[in-house]
Order: sequence, then structure tokens, then C-alpha cells
Amino acid sequence: MKKWAVAITAVLFLLTGCNDKEKANGPKQPEKEEVEEVIQEEVENELPYAYPLTGVGSETKTDGRAVAVMINNHPKARPQSGLHKADIVYELLAEGDVTRFLAVFQSEQPDNMGPVRSARDYYIDLAKGLDALFIAHGYSEEARELLERDFVDNLNGMVYDGTLFKRASFRDAPHNSYITYKNVLKGAKEKKYSMNQSPPDFEFLSEEDSKSVTGDEANSVTISYSSSGVFNSTYEYDESIGKYKRYSNGDQTIDHETKDPILVDNLFIIETTHQVIDEAAHKEIDLESGGSGYLLQKGKVMEVEWKNDNGLIVPIRDGEVVPFVQGKTWVNVVPTNPGLQSIISFNVN
Repeated sequence: MKKWAVAITAVLFLLTGCNDKEKANGPKQPEKEEVEEVIQEEVENELPYAYPLTGVGSETKTDGRAVAVMINNHPKARPQSGLHKADIVYELLAEGDVTRFLAVFQSEQPDNMGPVRSARDYYIDLAKGLDALFIAHGYSEEARELLERDFVDNLNGMVYDGTLFKRASFRDAPHNSYITYKNVLKGAKEKKYSMNQSPPDFEFLSEEDSKSVTGDEANSVTISYSSSGVFNSTYEYDESIGKYKRYSNGDQTIDHETKDPILVDNLFIIETTHQVIDEAAHKEIDLESGGSGYLLQKGKVMEVEWKNDNGLIVPIRDGEVVPFVQGKTWVNVVPTNPGLQSIISFNVN
């Protein structure tokens, strides 16, 4: 019994000594190998690829050419098909106070896209900057000149009406021209266009950094393109999903087939010079010179500048590019006359 008592006392003494030593020196630091294992685990958890136009990670390669489609925004063309899968959508005035969309697809390919409408030269410039295959049905004279000299690879419904482009029976012309993604690929193959090259990358925040986006509260914004309100665009922030929902003239923008809502992660509003150039109220829109803008993300808005960076329209603040939140982006272009302050109204409630 004495031997056992002595042994127990010795063990307790050793344990007490260890505790006293740990108190003096602090808790045991992880070994170098343990730190390296943690770092390696974090790296392994990162997805190896990311889509260039959304920044969203992927386990598989994200190569592939972007497809830029002219989408009709006339009330008789709503709701449209395929917009919910576009990585970026540019909304600009086509003539008068009528807006149209350039919907750019790369990370997702919708079955059907449309109604497809006629081209303008500044939409072609945007597609060119993304090295995208340009899809339209019709053209202005300025756009026709660019397309006929192959300024950008393109498929046009004026050539392929009834073949690659199909007319929907539930809508009247010119609001009924549609093209499937399969037919886009078929047309590209026929014209020997490569579909392998990826578009240039935008800059994106990490998911962690996106949680700390700064700016003034902006739960809702309305862009007034028309005095009648028919072409006004409103975006309302849904905090539960961290995205903006879009509305045209008060009606939510949804997909015609699936009824899925359009959800926006980045709303980039830019101001630039517009000039009417003919009796049809076609316009010349300056997408080169840069200017003022707003960037809305996660229910916040910040004032920014914009610039054309080798064909990409990007937000700038203090001389540096402001990264987008990972996800889908809408770019609304408005005229400097009357300007941002007159065209845009914010609601923070």
C-alpha cells in the first residue's frame, strides 16, 4: 500500500508540474506540421475554377465562349425567355425611350432565348469587348455595316429566319423571334466560329469579403427611362436571399417558361452621353469616355466612376477597380441629360 501511495503521489506531482509550466509558458502552440495541415485543408476546400463573368467557383473547367443576345423589352415581349440564366445583362435605350437588353450567357445555357430583336452599334461594341458571339434579328444602318464586315462573329435572324430563328405562335411580329442555344451552336459550327475561347475575367470579391460590403442603405432603386413608366426599371433588395429582384413598370421580371424571377447580385448604373442621330430616334451612345455611376450590392450603394477597360465596362473608385460580388450583374446605362440625379431615385426603407 505504501508503494502504491508513493507512486500516486509521484504522478500527481508530475501533473502539477506540467500544469504550472503550461501556465507560465502559455498553452501549447500547434506544431509547424499542424499549421501546414490546416492551411492545406483550406486550400483544398477552394474550388479550382471560376466562371469569368460571375466569379462563381466550379469543380470543372469553366472554358467556353460567351453568347450575347439582343433581347426585346417591349411590353408585348414580356416576360422574356432565358434572362434568368444570363451572367450579365446590359440595358440601354434603342430608340426614343424604348430600352433593349444585351443578355450575355457563359456559365449557363438556357434552352430558349428571346424575343430576339434588332441590333444597334453600341450593343455590338459591348459584345466585341467580351469576345462574344453576337445574336440579333435585324439591325440599324450603323449596326448593319459592322455586321456585314464581320466586326464581330454573329448570327442574324435576317439571314436565318425560319431556320435557326423560329417564330412563336403566341406573339405577333416583331416580338416573336426566338433562338435555342442548340441552334446557336449549330449556326456557329456552320459559320466555322470557334466556341472555345473564354471571355476576359471581371474582378470579384471572395464570399467572405462580400459579407462586409460598405455603402449607404439602398433597398430599392428606380431608373426612369420613360415619362409613361412603361420602360422604367426597379430593383428591390430581398435581404433573405441577399439579391435584388427586378421589375418593369411595376411587374416583376420573370422567365416566360419557368416563371423563375430575375435575381441580381450587382446593379451597376452608369451615366454617359446620348445623341439622337436620325428621324427614327436612333442614338449614338458613348461607351468609351467614362463617367459617373452607382454600384449596388447587398442592399448598399456607393458612388463610383466607370471606365472602359479594353472593352469591359468596370466600376472605379479612388483609381482602383471595385470588384463585383460573385453572381449575376445588370448594367443600366442612362443619358447624362438629364443625368443620374434626375433619372434615379433610391428608397432606403
